[in-house]
Amino acid sequence: MKHPLLLLMLLSSTGSLRAVAQTTPSASRPTLSTLPTAKGNGRLTGTVVNAKNNQPVEYATVALLDKATDKPLDGGVCDEKGHFSLTKIAAGDYKISISFVGFQSKVIDNVRVADADATVNLGQISLTPSVQQLKEVKVTGERELVENKVDRIVYNAEKDITNTGGTAADVLRKVPLLTVDLDGNVQMRGSSNLRVLINNKPSTIVAASVADALRQIPADQIKSVEVITSPSAKYDAEGTGGVLNIILKKNSLPGVNGSVGASAGTRSSNLNTNLNARREKFGLNANAGSYLFYNRGRGETARTTYLPNNLEASLEQTSTSRTNGASLYGQLGFDYDLTAKDAFSLSGRGNLFRFRNTSDQFSAYTSPLTPSDVYDRDVANRNQNRNIDLNFGYTRTMKPRQELSLLALYSISKGNSDYGLDQFRDQTRLDYREKSFNDNRNREATLQADYMQPVDSTGTLEIGTKMILRDVGSDYQILADSLKGTGYLLIPSRTNEFRYQQNVYAGYLTYAFTWQKVYTFKAGGRLENTHINGDFLTSDATVSQSYTNFVPSVMAARDFGKTKNQKLKLSYSRRIQRPNIYFLNPYVNTQDRRNVRSGNPELNPELTNSYELGYSTYFKTSSINASAYWRQTNNAIEQISQTVPSTTFFPDDPAGSTLLYSTFQNVARNANYGLNLYGSTKVLTKVTVNGSVNGYYQVVRSAALNTTNRGLMFNGNLSTSWQIGKGYSAQFNGFMSSRTVTLQGRSSGFRYYALAMKKELFEKKGSLTLNLENPFGQALVFRNSLATDQFRSFSNNYYYNRSVRLSFNYQFGKADNRPNRPKKSIQNDDQKQGASSQQ
Repeated sequence: MKHPLLLLMLLSSTGSLRAVAQTTPSASRPTLSTLPTAKGNGRLTGTVVNAKNNQPVEYATVALLDKATDKPLDGGVCDEKGHFSLTKIAAGDYKISISFVGFQSKVIDNVRVADADATVNLGQISLTPSVQQLKEVKVTGERELVENKVDRIVYNAEKDITNTGGTAADVLRKVPLLTVDLDGNVQMRGSSNLRVLINNKPSTIVAASVADALRQIPADQIKSVEVITSPSAKYDAEGTGGVLNIILKKNSLPGVNGSVGASAGTRSSNLNTNLNARREKFGLNANAGSYLFYNRGRGETARTTYLPNNLEASLEQTSTSRTNGASLYGQLGFDYDLTAKDAFSLSGRGNLFRFRNTSDQFSAYTSPLTPSDVYDRDVANRNQNRNIDLNFGYTRTMKPRQELSLLALYSISKGNSDYGLDQFRDQTRLDYREKSFNDNRNREATLQADYMQPVDSTGTLEIGTKMILRDVGSDYQILADSLKGTGYLLIPSRTNEFRYQQNVYAGYLTYAFTWQKVYTFKAGGRLENTHINGDFLTSDATVSQSYTNFVPSVMAARDFGKTKNQKLKLSYSRRIQRPNIYFLNPYVNTQDRRNVRSGNPELNPELTNSYELGYSTYFKTSSINASAYWRQTNNAIEQISQTVPSTTFFPDDPAGSTLLYSTFQNVARNANYGLNLYGSTKVLTKVTVNGSVNGYYQVVRSAALNTTNRGLMFNGNLSTSWQIGKGYSAQFNGFMSSRTVTLQGRSSGFRYYALAMKKELFEKKGSLTLNLENPFGQALVFRNSLATDQFRSFSNNYYYNRSVRLSFNYQFGKADNRPNRPKKSIQNDDQKQGASSQQ
């Protein structure tokens, strides 16, 4: 048995390698043996063309098959003129198989090579496109709203008309296995430790805050969302909850074509356009747009603090807020096929995001140890973020399943987060003013190399190396004016400049093979070495870490049933989670002097083991997927809140006064035991229903804090679509989440639903969509509670998210059916992401 021997060799040698991130899958090609049967000097030639327009089909795969057994013997790839030539062929009878993405595969029977030196010219071979065109608008075959693949679940966002005119956060709320609260914070199966990628690549746009990034990406630009719960060793080792990949729309059809769109609503509006031009070997893709959002909310908090001698202090707070923001984005990409085997691509993407939040806060603190502290605050927050991603890729395809790719990425993000507050006593008497300035930046450079090599007709070996260099900085200062005639003065104890460098060197090796046509196995290992250095420029404090992690992954699957329509899959993976700048930033946010928070630059990475057993099947117009999982993290990063003397941050406060200080620590073991179920069916010819539910039992335990919290939780979504006819269609999407538990408290559940109606116009070139979100409820209420031996706290936050939105889209241009060569891309799925921007 050579496959088990290869697996043993793989697992024993992986530790000496360095790793690389997952690249986008290459086009589906027939498996070819690298050890063909007896050779001769025969030759087979031909030209593959598009049956629709008689144009050459570049890079089509040509396979030589044994006529009796269909076993692959040899193969090649067409050049830029569609020509192919197979050499050193022995005399005999064969079959020829020709395939390429976007075309129906074709098999030519009875190909005879009469003698060992014969040359056989098959002439012109036509492939029929698998897509159709309606006048100038491309119409593709019907895809499911949610696709269940062997290693991921794919939500095709462009098929859900309830997304039109929204944001990425609106899209993710409808993706199976995900939970997104109204702040935009994302969880996968109850874990917020996931890596978010954009177009298979990392981006500094999500490095500081996933929630802020989701507000910057319009839903109209999202093609699909991929959820990967058990990543292989080819992925970066971070993302203990899994990997989330947002695929943006990129029209890659030959010709000149594009679209324009606009929407206006009570909570958001946007404009967007994209243009694609492709001729022969050269392609250009560009898009640009803007997005506006506006909202309001209110909140209330009640907290009791336990003081010595059985005394208690109480805090009552209320607030109202308004938020207005805007985003501008643009992307420009080029790709060029140098030869039939060599291709390179270059692209850049930029974002400018800013928002302003104004709030009125009332706070009343009473304590038997200090005078009552009652005041009103007017607070104005201003946030701005600028992001640029530059990508380069080169791919050389030697033969089917033998490929080398070299990739590079440079990403930079700069942000400014400022606030100013005025504090009033007796509602009108101004007695204190404060200003804060926080400038932060994140630079990231990545170099990556991947090599794929067929071992035999079913086995594939992949090896790679990767280097990620990160440079993060945060410069923050706070100035205060006590209205004593001195004006604003710098507060040195709350001012600093932090620099943080993280370098990751990695290598991976994976081996995958199929056995007896029904078993699939994949195993791999990844070795990552991490160096971290950080320092505070205005103090002697430093951070220095160096560690090496081995990350194995194993997957086994079996197809069964009469038509092999059922699959059973078992997988194991180990993941690590490095904290990013959101968790590390030591900036102390004191907008609310009774609730102070900061990051922790001394955090260590998390280490998580994940096990999953899955079953999937499909029959006629229905599909079902079920999986059970167990995920455990032994040094989980948790947010910890504790009461401290207010003089810790405000030296002029009276002795005995307290505040709540929140930061992050490695203090818990977090275990999730869950079961999720997804199903899709066509109730009627024109009515489709999709639904998913995820239930899990979570145990969070901290020996250091002598605290344990646990609970049974669930979330689920349901969507239906109806093709009414005459250009009309309708869709419904609903989501529900139960309460959740944290180490120190609980958060209430919530529900969300949307209705949409779409009418196609101008011979299907245009469309008009009306979208209603939560039309029968004015606001969603989030209730949170925290409880320790120091305090207990309850808060209610109200989000006014009922909205109406009208959107228009128009497609223009003409495209033919020649598909493009698949491209590789970088994926840095290796950092613990921040939540909603709080610092």
